[in-house]
Amino acid sequence: MIGVDEERIREVSLVLSNLKYSVNIFDDENYYPPQSSSKRDIFMYFLVMVSMDHRLVHRGKEIEGIIEGKHLRGSEVLYRLGSIKFKDDPSFFYPENLSSVKEEDVRLWLSVENKRRRLYPDDIRIRASLLRDLGMKLTKFYPDPFDIVVESQGFLRKGTNDGFIDLLKVFKAYQDPVEKKAFLLAKFLERRSVLKINDPYNKQLPIDNHLVRVAFRIGMLTADEVTLERMTLGLNFSKDEDVLIRYEAREAYRLLSQFSGIDPFILDDIFWSFGRNCCTEEKPGCLSCKEGCPRFFCEQGCIFAKKCKASSNKRYMVKELKIAENWWY
Repeated sequence: MIGVDEERIREVSLVLSNLKYSVNIFDDENYYPPQSSSKRDIFMYFLVMVSMDHRLVHRGKEIEGIIEGKHLRGSEVLYRLGSIKFKDDPSFFYPENLSSVKEEDVRLWLSVENKRRRLYPDDIRIRASLLRDLGMKLTKFYPDPFDIVVESQGFLRKGTNDGFIDLLKVFKAYQDPVEKKAFLLAKFLERRSVLKINDPYNKQLPIDNHLVRVAFRIGMLTADEVTLERMTLGLNFSKDEDVLIRYEAREAYRLLSQFSGIDPFILDDIFWSFGRNCCTEEKPGCLSCKEGCPRFFCEQGCIFAKKCKASSNKRYMVKELKIAENWWY
């Protein structure tokens, strides 16, 4: 059984009340389109990149390597390679190219140098399939892809499946029941002023493995002993179990946003960065800053230390929520 601990969430919201943070508008040209790009080009870039924004692993380990002299890992690799592709050929991101993309094309694109060898994600076949699906359905339903934004009228939810989040569900990449990629795309587009959201009350956090892990460790989510042990051992969950757990996590963060008054997309920035850089799967930096720590989580150690359930109950020092085949997050 999975549950939401509302009292703990209120306590965490108080910790956040004094947190100082900056808002990333995702305009760093090392990873994203330049400010001078057209709204259509920006939209297509993020639509394509987010469609593939799930775990970047090679033989079970996060991809990392050197790109143009800089060491990058995980999503940094994906968006750096995306930015390079965008600068070379923005038309690559449009339907006529996506619909015929080949597996080998994607493998070459997403390869990175690591210790004198080239690494690429394990699921290249799936990523190529997602891109072709995107291209073919855009061609069929949206000859002008930007019509997705126009039709939504800036609403995440509107009428019967006419909001931005629901319009995306025609694409295989965006059919996750917990809508991680859809809300991540909405966040990117809002920050880049491509999508003006008229119903901010319908925002949800894009729930991924980092957010789930942190929610359990801090104690915003509770679970039975069997579930905790399976997560601690890194065992696979079924897709139905995964959806149930992430729905509960989404509700926990929705309440945290409500109690703290922090916009859900900003809250996602905070906790994604915290989970990726500080409260990591194997070696959480509980007592001191780690390399890559965003710094605003530190106050003589982790700012959540006094509220962290895992510090008093090691059963909650869980690892990743894993499913066998996953392109949802």
